[in-house]
Amino acid sequence: MSEELEQLLKNLKLRRILEIYEEQLRAADKSEISYTEFVTRLVRAQWQAKQEGALEWRIRRANLPERWTLETFPFARQPGVSRKQIRGFAELEFIAKAENIVFHGKTGVGKTGLACGLLLKALENGYRCQFIKAQDLFDEMYASLADRSTRKLLKRLARLDVLLVDELGYLNLKPEQCNIFFKLMEERYRQHPTIITTNLVYDEWPNFLGNRAMVEALLSRLRHQCHTVHIDGPSLRELQG
Repeated sequence: MSEELEQLLKNLKLRRILEIYEEQLRAADKSEISYTEFVTRLVRAQWQAKQEGALEWRIRRANLPERWTLETFPFARQPGVSRKQIRGFAELEFIAKAENIVFHGKTGVGKTGLACGLLLKALENGYRCQFIKAQDLFDEMYASLADRSTRKLLKRLARLDVLLVDELGYLNLKPEQCNIFFKLMEERYRQHPTIITTNLVYDEWPNFLGNRAMVEALLSRLRHQCHTVHIDGPSLRELQG
């Protein structure tokens, strides 16, 4: 590689081409491929590197706690989960249809793993997503009241293609937090899907969200276009132990 070509590739930030140029050049000489094919191989490798970099950026921004995938989920050890149903979700039609998914079950049955697997699948397909623990979400909502940034917070969360709220359960909530959560779900309603994992059945939601009338309105929107997945199976953590 000439010094000029090397510098040009650096200036254009074509790092992947810079890394593989010599190797591809030797392969091209050996295989006697055309100039067009040689250039195509270089550009294809650069494009793939760009796509991988963009995915990594989306994953970091989504705050995924682990790289759980649906392909590695232990379906054989969790009879409470329908592999067929999860594969159907993995086609991501629920995103286009703005259909919510609620995973319900006791601790350790795989709710978060399945939810994160779906979120990763969405990220791999270019969607804007975010994972957030329920406690952290409500903490952010309460903090937004102090600096009057609630509207900004809602706008950011409402426009996400997929929002995953993990471990929605018995939390010590103030009425203001519940009101903001209701507003968030109202703004996402029929626009973008929300994935929720919880150990509470719907009848228990008023016990921690408070205002029963508000909770009924919230559930009416949440469950209107929703897949509720009740996982009645063993704890995967106990099986691992």
